[in-house]
Amino acid sequence: MAQSKTEARLPLAGVRVVDFSRLLPGPWCTQMLGDLGAEVVKVEQPGAGDVARHNPPSYRESSVYFNSVNRNKRSLSLDLSKPRGREVAHRLIARADIVIESFRRGVPAKLGIDYDTARKLKPDIIYCSITGFGQTGAYARIPGHDLVVQAATGLIAAAANGGTATVPGFQAGDYAAAAYATIGILAALNRRRDTGMPCYIDTSMFDSLFSMCNIVLTSGMAHIAGNRGAQAMEVWGGNPRYSIYTAQDGRAVAVSLLEARIWKSFCDLIGRPDLVSADESHSDRHSSHGERAAIYRKAIQDYCGSMPRDLLIEKMLAADIPISPVNSADEALEDIHVRDRKLIEWVEHPLEGRIPQIANPLGVSGLTDTQRSVAPALGADNDAILSELGFGDAERASLRSDNIIGT
Repeated sequence: MAQSKTEARLPLAGVRVVDFSRLLPGPWCTQMLGDLGAEVVKVEQPGAGDVARHNPPSYRESSVYFNSVNRNKRSLSLDLSKPRGREVAHRLIARADIVIESFRRGVPAKLGIDYDTARKLKPDIIYCSITGFGQTGAYARIPGHDLVVQAATGLIAAAANGGTATVPGFQAGDYAAAAYATIGILAALNRRRDTGMPCYIDTSMFDSLFSMCNIVLTSGMAHIAGNRGAQAMEVWGGNPRYSIYTAQDGRAVAVSLLEARIWKSFCDLIGRPDLVSADESHSDRHSSHGERAAIYRKAIQDYCGSMPRDLLIEKMLAADIPISPVNSADEALEDIHVRDRKLIEWVEHPLEGRIPQIANPLGVSGLTDTQRSVAPALGADNDAILSELGFGDAERASLRSDNIIGT
């Protein structure tokens, strides 16, 4: 596959990825690899494809979500349940550097695309499995959905802060696994360059998110170390200087006045120097502030409630004080800082016309290119990929007629 001058400068130019994953963690990871310059072939079941193709909302026809995690890939529709489908998959693997899958434990072996098979086909293969709870352990057979993963790590209970637990608004387990998968693959590539070693990466949503819950788990870690009376870090709304408040027009703002210096700046601005305590210590930063909490909370709410949200934010920006709007999705996309950081890019889609996409933040460093290709239609690259694998015209026609690659 010919590469543009831009691609040739990207860190993963020339690296080949076979992506058997679906939904979020795997596709986000492989999109990142594609943004970094890798050639990614997304393998999908003929007919429905990746079920994320059907997630609402849509542009005109295709899923907004699917487009957001599948750029810079080519699509091969392939029935892995049939021997001839597995033959095609084996040819793909044999020329690949990286294989990623997100099937339930044991399914890759049934489909003939497991690590042992992949290593026979390509001895130095880097193979990444992404599951909810990993390949071993008591929960290994449980399907990996973000909600149950977040619940099991302790994150949801911590965010409830003693109140009623609610469904989180961010898929932290999915993205944690995607990030660790990407890091693991890049590390394995670097090691292989020096040693030639293959690598099997067992990435689980649970392990990945658990490792990021160091703040969530601080109290528990103190307890198991024997300090049952340890003070908890307060970052869940109990700290009046780190919480959500309401402006005069009923719109919410996020207030982050943790450090003594920032708190003093805010108190001076609102004409309440009496709120500044000379004996405030570093340990007070993430506390509930004890008997001062009610006084602090009233002063902050009185000030936030004295003016409309946009005027409040304007004043805070002018004073470099971290109080921000609680943006809706529409507001976030139109936020002035999103514009200044060029975090929304517009691309031409062959079916949808001009559509927005979220830019890769590494682009400003020259490490990624998000403009190479939009998310592919199902099986859009069947003929090109099969030709590269050595399948002639008659063989491709046979694979099509037998519905190995879809019609």
